[in-house]
Amino acid sequence: MTTVGIIAEYNPLHNGHVHHFTEARRLSGADRSIVVMSGPFTQRGEPAAVSKQARTEMALHMGADVVIELPVAYAVQPAEWFAFGAVALLEATGVVDSLCFGSEAGTLSALQPMAEFLADESSALQGEIRRRMALGASFPAAYCAAAASAWEASLPEAERRPGAAGLLRQPNNSLGLHYLIALRRLGSKIRPLTAPRTGAGFHDPLQSGSPIASATAIRRLLSEGGSPAAYMPEYSMSVLEREHAAGRGPLNLESFRIPLRHLLATRTAAELHGLQDMNEGLENRLLRVLPALPHFTVSGLLEALKSKRYTHTRLQRLLIHALLNHSKQEMAPAVLAQGPGYIRVLGFRESGRQLLKQMKHSAAWPVLTSPAQFSHPMLERDLQAAAAYAGAFRNPSRSDLYRDYLEPPVRI
Repeated sequence: MTTVGIIAEYNPLHNGHVHHFTEARRLSGADRSIVVMSGPFTQRGEPAAVSKQARTEMALHMGADVVIELPVAYAVQPAEWFAFGAVALLEATGVVDSLCFGSEAGTLSALQPMAEFLADESSALQGEIRRRMALGASFPAAYCAAAASAWEASLPEAERRPGAAGLLRQPNNSLGLHYLIALRRLGSKIRPLTAPRTGAGFHDPLQSGSPIASATAIRRLLSEGGSPAAYMPEYSMSVLEREHAAGRGPLNLESFRIPLRHLLATRTAAELHGLQDMNEGLENRLLRVLPALPHFTVSGLLEALKSKRYTHTRLQRLLIHALLNHSKQEMAPAVLAQGPGYIRVLGFRESGRQLLKQMKHSAAWPVLTSPAQFSHPMLERDLQAAAAYAGAFRNPSRSDLYRDYLEPPVRI
């Protein structure tokens, strides 16, 4: 039996995700699947629309055999570390044969050679990234341009084809490239596969008559009080409606307006400087902007802070790090490069039970079904993140705040 790995956020799980899951099973020929999924907070620095347990339930109904959690230390990070943490988890299970990700390219022919070249990041490339950032580019833009330029320059002149930068500017291509780089850096034997992204793009608006919309468009529709039923499988919509009726979502950054206002207003510049992603004097800019806001909203703060250098995504991640008190020391590259160190099981189907038994023997790290089984700094941050997330529910109970301790993994 073979197992395909999938890395996802399912925020929320929609028809496009179902298509990718079906393609992953088809392309890999796998009998089983493991999904690595972000917990309460996501890669773009936003709270998930509904809890990790609710999204795990969606994934299991779709057909995933096992769902494991990507620790928040990796989940709220740029593509490089998000990808590394997720791939390291799949590698550590000892049972995953292939990894399938979606991409705009729809083929590995362009991404794989580039990943092999970029995996050994040269000092020249690092210097070029720093140079472009010094000129005002954001890190993603600087990395994209510098990596594309270095890759094209490495090729014989007859083989050079312009367009690498455009390839990397597409979000799924960029993330896929980092999955491939992570596989190489880990020396993994997991076979990469990619399925062409279909339907709506990341920023595309909803299109009437199409059953596929981006998760971003669906979350926007939810924030406006609309129903995304046309773009989601029935089981996913049912879970979403249940969570909404119970006051457990959908959440967004404004749901954390009050705690964020308190935390930012009660920290000194030195304290803010110690937070992850708080670089280049951004703490001073933040302290200047806060008193100037006529009314504190997260969107207003982001708009006041945004510049060519500081993208919305980076600033959103910064706010999540502030909310969860993530320090630079605990998120340092040397720490993240060690990998999560544990495999936290969020849920499984009956068909995944045998897979978990196999993982108990094959996994490089402890396989956890309860946080009481293991002690680790990243796991403590996961538990704190879950409690902070539940604090934004309409009327959070003890069982909401400490659900990680009180409930076993989701099973269907």
